[in-house]
Amino acid sequence: MADFGLYEYQEEVVQRALRGENIIIWLPTGGGKTRAAVYVAKKHLENNPGAKVAVLVNKVHLVDQHYNKEFNPYLGRDYSLVSISGDCDQKDFFGSEVKNSDLVICTAQILENALTNQEEGKHVELSQFTLLIIDECHHTHKEGVYNKIMARYVAQKLKGERRLPQILGLTASPGTGGTKSIKGAVEHVLQICANLDSVIVSSKVYAHELKKKVPRPRKRFDIVDRRPQDPFGDHLKFMMQFIHDFMALGPDFPVREFGTQEYEADVVILEKKGVTDRNRLLSQCALHLRQYNDALLINDTVRMVDAFRVLESYYSTKMFCSSTENEVELRKLSGDARFENPKMGKLQNTLLEQFDQGGNSRGILFSKTRKSICCLYDWVSNNPALQRAGIRAAILTGAGNGINYMTQNEQKDTIRNFRLGSLNLLISTSVAEEGLDIPECNLVVRYGLLTNEIAQQQASGRARASDSVYSVVAQAGGREVRRELLNECLEDLTGRAIGEVQRMEPREFQMKITDLQTEALLTRQLAEQLKIKKRSRFNAATVQLSCRGCFLPVALGNDIKVIENAHHVNINPDFERYYKTGGQPALKTFEDWEPGRVISCAACGRQWGMEIIYKKIAMLPILAIENFAMETPEGRKLAKKWKNVEFTVEEFNFTWSIFCHESVLSLF
Repeated sequence: MADFGLYEYQEEVVQRALRGENIIIWLPTGGGKTRAAVYVAKKHLENNPGAKVAVLVNKVHLVDQHYNKEFNPYLGRDYSLVSISGDCDQKDFFGSEVKNSDLVICTAQILENALTNQEEGKHVELSQFTLLIIDECHHTHKEGVYNKIMARYVAQKLKGERRLPQILGLTASPGTGGTKSIKGAVEHVLQICANLDSVIVSSKVYAHELKKKVPRPRKRFDIVDRRPQDPFGDHLKFMMQFIHDFMALGPDFPVREFGTQEYEADVVILEKKGVTDRNRLLSQCALHLRQYNDALLINDTVRMVDAFRVLESYYSTKMFCSSTENEVELRKLSGDARFENPKMGKLQNTLLEQFDQGGNSRGILFSKTRKSICCLYDWVSNNPALQRAGIRAAILTGAGNGINYMTQNEQKDTIRNFRLGSLNLLISTSVAEEGLDIPECNLVVRYGLLTNEIAQQQASGRARASDSVYSVVAQAGGREVRRELLNECLEDLTGRAIGEVQRMEPREFQMKITDLQTEALLTRQLAEQLKIKKRSRFNAATVQLSCRGCFLPVALGNDIKVIENAHHVNINPDFERYYKTGGQPALKTFEDWEPGRVISCAACGRQWGMEIIYKKIAMLPILAIENFAMETPEGRKLAKKWKNVEFTVEEFNFTWSIFCHESVLSLF
């Protein structure tokens, strides 16, 4: 293995995989899990004529990264490799690509789609593969796409199917599954092993070498005292309390602390109650309260002016002709430097301590939301002290569609510039915690984050340069510090749980795995039966859809049809009079459709979805069910996703639509 460049601890963890066993490799971030997987794939292809390997990832950007950085350099000369994601045309002929390739790297959703699609040239079976490599395999649980794929695998295995691929999972941490007891943690690790039909392996003999190769950063808590005065926040709370007094909810709805995630959850429930009770005043008050609570959260994380801009943006979408008294007061308070967030000063000192030294400092600043990282980027870019220190920052968020997302190419450009040194600070959401090939950093800052032990370990693993610093900037006595300390305990608990599982007798381990797999199979079968029953509870013609904002009835359930099991459109030509159109959403053009304009309620302005041009002929409105209330024979109901509605949505009939839908003619 020396010619392949593996460390001895990597050689140790792949041994059982080389013998054809299903395993999960547990190594820390930066430990070289992917390189070990490339070696296993190489040996598998060499030793098994006709072998076929699939490498599954959970994020689009990892497809090209794994292809270009790992698999193609080592295997591309001798084998046929292909990388496929939702951004490329090969996905439409996935079955053919698999047939003609030795190794395919794709997002898990691409494989899941191909397993369910029966069309020739697109369909595949698990039995076509001989090795399945699953990156970040701790996501193989609940309703995740990894688990959907592995559920098929386990079901076939329990039926006695022998033509199934070998499994190789990769993870920096399976976590504890939310439990705080060793018993619960062991059960969680066993469940992950059962879901992947694998044992979990780690380095024992060469653990000292691993520790040397992946040193832990120096961790510190940069604590700041609580804000002595916060008139901006106090005024927001005054406004919120005024609304609560106006609503007169009574003792059945106790008010939790304003400016917290718990309060936000309460307000979400309050809005739902307003909609289901047909109380528009209550639902609208709840929407305003949520905006004020968001502003409080931002005020606690970044600057007052950032919080004010969020409110200003929200109210710009409302039909107000002039500024209110509260808006004028908040604007004035947000500009008073005496009451600025002290955490910003502490963050500035933390960054300057590292970047003022000169040299080639690189850092990642993690924050929770896209909104907060945009605010932090604006602050860094306009901060004279940070600019004098030579900080060149950029935002890094998840790939996707919409104004707050990055395209895959934008992600690649940002990471390339960071690697080359033209950028030296990434301001990022959790996207940079997991999987991305980011150069070694000497500073990682966690700012305003409450995450689990898996995310914490992955973020910490980004600080891999010598004498690197992992800083938690937080308020004294704040929840961030408590969560960080808890995560340290949970990280230790994860290690102990894995140790217990590894020490089990093989027979005992296998019995537990089989029991868990059988139980999961029966649970899924029962859940599917209940879903089918739920989806046919009401006749679609008896369900009326009303705007969630103003409660205006606008459609019937049988007006809705589904395209390709994904896009729910209203085919009733009369529906057009209920909505108005806005700007163009930031979406690319797909094979069968291209985006049209955003649509919203003509009466109240609530956004409903968007128009699409289907097969270059039909202009159809796509609706998001979360923006509507459903009047059913058993009362008003809400659904977050279309899969939760209690009536059957029929497939869209394109031929029928050509003759019946006026919008077809409007394109000519």
